[in-house]
This record gives sequence, structure tokens and C-alpha cells, in this order.
Amino acid sequence: MSATAVIGLQWGDEAKGKIVDLLTEEHDIVVRYQGGANAGHTVVTGGKTFKLSLVPSGIFRPHVTCVIAAGVVVNFKTLCEEIASLRAQGVSIGDNLMLSDRAHVILPWHIEEDRILNECPGGEAIGTTLRGIGPCYRDKVGRSLAVRVGDFFEPGLKERLLAIAASKAKALIPLGLSPDSPALDGEAVYREYATYAEELRPHVTDTTAFLLDAAENGKKILLEGAQGALLDIDHGTFPYVTSSNSSGVGISAGSGLPAKYITRVVGVIKAYTTRVGGGPFPTEQNNEIGQLIRDRGNEYGTVTRRPRRCGWFDAVAVRYTARLSGVDSLAIMLLDVLSTLPEVKICVAYELDGERIDRFPSHTEQLRRVRPVYETLPGWEQELRGIRRLAELPKAARAYVDRIAELVGRPVEIISVGPDREETIFCQ
Repeated sequence: MSATAVIGLQWGDEAKGKIVDLLTEEHDIVVRYQGGANAGHTVVTGGKTFKLSLVPSGIFRPHVTCVIAAGVVVNFKTLCEEIASLRAQGVSIGDNLMLSDRAHVILPWHIEEDRILNECPGGEAIGTTLRGIGPCYRDKVGRSLAVRVGDFFEPGLKERLLAIAASKAKALIPLGLSPDSPALDGEAVYREYATYAEELRPHVTDTTAFLLDAAENGKKILLEGAQGALLDIDHGTFPYVTSSNSSGVGISAGSGLPAKYITRVVGVIKAYTTRVGGGPFPTEQNNEIGQLIRDRGNEYGTVTRRPRRCGWFDAVAVRYTARLSGVDSLAIMLLDVLSTLPEVKICVAYELDGERIDRFPSHTEQLRRVRPVYETLPGWEQELRGIRRLAELPKAARAYVDRIAELVGRPVEIISVGPDREETIFCQ
């Protein structure tokens, strides 16, 4: 058995969905193992564009079983709407989609809590999508107020939800939530979410047991990461991070699949860097270069449509996350976005308090103080979307790819030169 993991190595939005879609053909199972509906994936196939938040990107391959594993936090309403939307576009969804009975459920009070507590002390927003992800993970760790998918099919849940709603009212009303908020009506929440649970019942199962059986029986498993490694709750740019382990270290915890089964890790990177929300961003270009990248790359959130902050490629950060996630090879995405520039830059090191360093700082305030050390390379000023072979790349584009591989210390396996499946160069 072999399992392949696809991990974003920046601040998310690296176009992982396309790579998962491409690799799915050679796998039997695709697994989403962490995050929630804040993680938007886009897949372009057959001239159609599909937006996914919770359903794994493998859903477009009929032979593949898609698993939403225990480490994901699930908004029932969002998942039901996403399934309905995919079916309306002709995508078949039945026993090819599994939902873990261990996954935790996002409830209306989590969304209100997210809204109220969004601001960091000092006023800089964390960057939450206000979908209740963080508060749900907070309750998961706190345990007493948490609700899992499987709880909806056990007796006594209504009484638990009423008690949790009363507890949330005590916490949130003093912070400004109206006592009449529908989010605090435990009876109404139970009725609505019990209806969603019945709709999802055919998909609910023990996915941990399923994946362990699959691994032991030699099935090929593809693990689909959400967000990016720099947003990892423990190893990212804390506190401007997501609420789960979004680097490679979170795979086993979220999926329930032991690390010994993971034999290949593909690290996905953009040919430049983006991030959403607050937090330090050493190579950010808050200028015409940044705007050009934003416009050519359509750098607006899949889920939120928020404009992303854009900047040059940061090799220091990606080298760190490639090591952290155990990456074997790289997939460079959106190389075509840089095609009109006469020159391109790569951050090869930082200057921190007058000292040149090649490590990624562990503390946010240090990262705020670094100054990027750039290496400038010639641009190629030639559109790439029609290219399908590595040998056909312009010399300058090939040099840029090779320099990224050298600085990160990993070979490049895939280059994307457009959003469609066909707009891909396989290097190995």
C-alpha cells in the first residue's frame, strides 16, 4: 500500500485542488483530513469550474471514494448545499462520499462566536473567514461543549444542545450577542441540524476503520491538505494561523492513518506568494507589481472573494515548510501569472536586526522585522498556457523553476501553466 499526501507549503490558496484532481486518477481513495469550509478548492475540468469547500477534490472521478475524516470540522448546512450544487452540475454523489462519525460539527453559536472574537488584542484581525472553524476547534479541545457527527444518531442530543445553548448564552451575551439571536435557540438549532443529519446519514460512517482497512488491503490513498503549512496552529505564523495542523505533521492525527503508510508527499507552491488577513508577509508587494499578480492570478478567495495580499516567492519560508512536511517533490502552480514581467525576484534569505539568516523565525514579531534579501532573475515575457513539455519552456522560465528547486532543496515534479487539467507540465 502507498499513500500520497498533497500539502500546501505557503499561506494557503496554492491551487492544491488541481494537483489532487490530477493525482486522483492513480488512487482509490481521496481524504480531506483537517480544516473546514474555510478551505476553498477550485477544480477546472471539461470547461467547467467547480468550487469545493468540504467535499474532497476526487469527487469528479467515478472510481474514487472520497472521505471527510475525523479531523475536519463540518457545517452540516454547508455540506448539504455543496452536495446539492455538485449534483445539480451532474456530479454523482452516493456511497462514493463518506463522512466521519468522529468529525466535529459547527453549530450556529460557533459562527456568532467567531464574529465577536475576530479581533486580536491590538486590533489586527487574525484573518478568520467567520465560518465558526476556530470556535468549533476550541470546543473540541474543551470537550464539554463539543458535538460530533455521530452524536446526532444517539439518544439525548436534544437535551445536550439545549444545555450547550444556555452555556453559550452566558458567555456570548455579555460580549454583545443579542439574547434573541437565533443562534442561541437550542430547540430551533436541534430541529434544523437534525434534519441535515438525516440528509447526511447515508454518508456517515467510521472512516478511521475504513481507512485502516483500506491501507492494510493495499488500496492507494491520496490525502488532501487544506490551507497551507505556514498556517499550521503549532508551526505556522502564530497567532495568524488556522485552527488545525495544516502542515504535513497533521496528516495522521486528522485522518487516523499511521505515518508509516505515507510514502510520498507532494508540496504545492505558487510561483509567487500570497496570504489573506493579518500577519507578517516579508515579500509582500503593496504596489503595482502586487496588483498585477492579483489581477493575472485572480487572487481573490475561493470561499470569501477577499483580495489576497501578493508578493515575490519566499524560498526561506518554503524551504522551512518543505522540511516540516517531509516533502519529496514540488508542484509549482500559476507560473503563467508571472509571464508579463521583465524581471522576477526570489527571496533567498532574510536580514534580522542586521544579521543575515536563512531560517524562518518562530515568532511573529521577529518575522515582522525581517527584510527580504532578493535575487533578481530575467523574466520571460512570453505566455506559457500552450506549453506541455518542460523542454518548451522559455529559458528564463526554466531557470526560475530550477532556482526555486535549488533553494528549496526538492525537485520539481509538476508545473502548472493554467487552471485546466490539460495546462500542466509533468517534469519526471
